[in-house]
Amino acid sequence: QVQLVESGGDSVEVGGSLRLSCAASRVASANNFCIGWFRQAPGKEREGVASIYNGRYNDGATFYADPVKGRFTISQDNSKNTVYLQMDGLYAEDAATYYCGAGPLSDLGCRGVLIYPDGMSYWGKGTLVTVAT
Repeated sequence: QVQLVESGGDSVEVGGSLRLSCAASRVASANNFCIGWFRQAPGKEREGVASIYNGRYNDGATFYADPVKGRFTISQDNSKNTVYLQMDGLYAEDAATYYCGAGPLSDLGCRGVLIYPDGMSYWGKGTLVTVAT
């Protein structure tokens, strides 16, 4: 069983920065796994934000949803089994509950799960990010 625990959510002003952390049980950093950040605003569907691939080939490859490219950065510290999401230049529309998701690599790939979040097998409980205007 993969366990994911998010932290770091807070209230920030527009243009501010925040770093989210996802503590993942070791199996999530095993071979051929995809770990990512997703978000869900009230009244909206969950959407992909960024993902990172752990595997034998192209290990550490990252993928981003268009709305966050150039502003958000996903990274991981395998020694700590932690995945981070650095968020800079926050917009009001970035406000949401952010979830960490993980799962074995499927035909969707780490890029595809950003479009189809249901492709992830494991989820954390989320951390709330609010952006004050």
